[in-house]
Formats: sequence, C-alpha cells, structure tokens
Amino acid sequence: MKRSNFVNRVMTPEVAAIAFTGLVTLMALPANAGEIIEDVAVGAGVGLGTGVILGEKVGVDDAVNGAAAGAACHVANEALHEEGERNLLEDAAVGAVVAGGVGTLTNDDSFLTNAAQGAAACTVINVLD
Repeated sequence: MKRSNFVNRVMTPEVAAIAFTGLVTLMALPANAGEIIEDVAVGAGVGLGTGVILGEKVGVDDAVNGAAAGAACHVANEALHEEGERNLLEDAAVGAVVAGGVGTLTNDDSFLTNAAQGAAACTVINVLD
C-alpha cells in the first residue's frame, strides 16, 4: 500500500507530461539547442496566456501544454522543412494535435481547449521565427 500511494502521488499526469516534454527537448538539443529552448519557452508563455483567456484558472498544465506544442512544432519544422521555410497551417496543426494529446494527460479540459492552446503557441512561434 505505501508503495502504491507513493507512485500515485509522484507519478501524476503533470509529471509524466513534463518528463515527455523534457525528453523531446533533449532529443532535439544537439541540432539547435538555443532555438528549441526558445520555442519551448514561447510555447509555455503562450500556454499560460491562453489559459487565462480560455480556462477558469491558470496552472502548470497550461504551461506544459504550450511547452509541448512548442517543442513538437520545432522538431516537426526541422524534420519537414529546410531552414526558414515554416508553414503556418502545419505549425498550428502540429501544436493543436500535440497539446490536445498532452492535455488529456495534464488536465480535464476539453480536447478543443487544449488544441486551441497548442495551435496558438505554434502560431506565435511561427510569427516570431
């Protein structure tokens, strides 16, 4: 019983999502370390901002959704395009899918709310790049 309670308290969905985001970030670090960290940071910031607009309360889950979308957007852009050839619709779609999926792990909001956070995060990253 004690071990089960420990695992339930420590391995929350938020921790799993943060670990996943960290793993994606570490996998892409050798290529362009500075750029992916910027995309993750911008994504987290936009996630918090959209959490204020779309949610009832702002929390770590909003930042995690945005950060995951930012990391996925960066990795997908590097895999699909050459330098400087970003596509706004592709970035928004990648962000929406990833944040929607991560949102199912981190909170009980609707898939559409989480997808909107991810699409917003990747749209901002696209515009800033």
